[in-house]
Amino acid sequence: MLKKLTPYLNSLPALILISLIILFPIGYTFYISITNMNIFNWFEFNVVGLVNYERALFVLDSGFFRAAFITLIWTGLNMVLQLLIAFIIASLLNHRDIQLKGLYKTLLLIPWAIPGYVSILLWRTGMFNTQFGLLNQWLRAFNVAPVQWLSTEWLAFTSMLVVNLWLALPFMIMIMDGALQSIDRSYYEALKLDSNSIIKKARFVTIPLMKPAITPAVIITLFTTFKQFDVVYLMILQPGQRTGADIQTIITYAYENAFITNNYGYSSAISVIIFIILIVFVLATNRDLRSEKND
Repeated sequence: MLKKLTPYLNSLPALILISLIILFPIGYTFYISITNMNIFNWFEFNVVGLVNYERALFVLDSGFFRAAFITLIWTGLNMVLQLLIAFIIASLLNHRDIQLKGLYKTLLLIPWAIPGYVSILLWRTGMFNTQFGLLNQWLRAFNVAPVQWLSTEWLAFTSMLVVNLWLALPFMIMIMDGALQSIDRSYYEALKLDSNSIIKKARFVTIPLMKPAITPAVIITLFTTFKQFDVVYLMILQPGQRTGADIQTIITYAYENAFITNNYGYSSAISVIIFIILIVFVLATNRDLRSEKND
């Protein structure tokens, strides 16, 4: 009996630590989500059941569905552009005739090496600033009126998309570059007997052989992009520095309800919904990966 319990006793300290760090916050967040906790009843809140979830999921003008829709568009566009641009750049870096590959790869890693907070603020003040930004200085040089890049929804969304690509592309390029280098050149030589088409090479050799290597990177990037906070918040939502663009992702929506309007119960409900969405995505992804492995 003691031998059977020994592994559990040995792992007990780790289980307690995991419970305190991970399980307790999740459970407490769920508890707060079924209360009316806010700044005015910090210690005297009441359990209200699923009212907060009903407000998020069934009240159309609550803002949740708009934030969720923007988040889906944000995640989808970022992933498509990252995969496409990273694939093109990685393919060019692996071309046999290109010179100074090491230098180019080093330069491409610079955006990833710079802290994200610094890069975002540099883009905001150095590129997109209406009065002093480099883009508007170029426009003035051609007698074009300055553009308020961060003040309207579609321009602000495009600007944030550019900044996020700047931050995220080096990682995806590095992964794809390694995947391309791992492909045996004999596959391309064999395909030459049938066709020398670039499209056929990509379709039948490059992409299928890269897929196992880049799939984990794609999953990580999907998670990171879906719960993106710093780019959106620092670009347009900082208190005292709001630009006027009405863009909220699901994460910034939860943040503002917690720390701006101080509705902790509702914000906790949003956080639980986000957590459930991510868990479902993980389960679906793992199932797909297992099915592909079995095939």
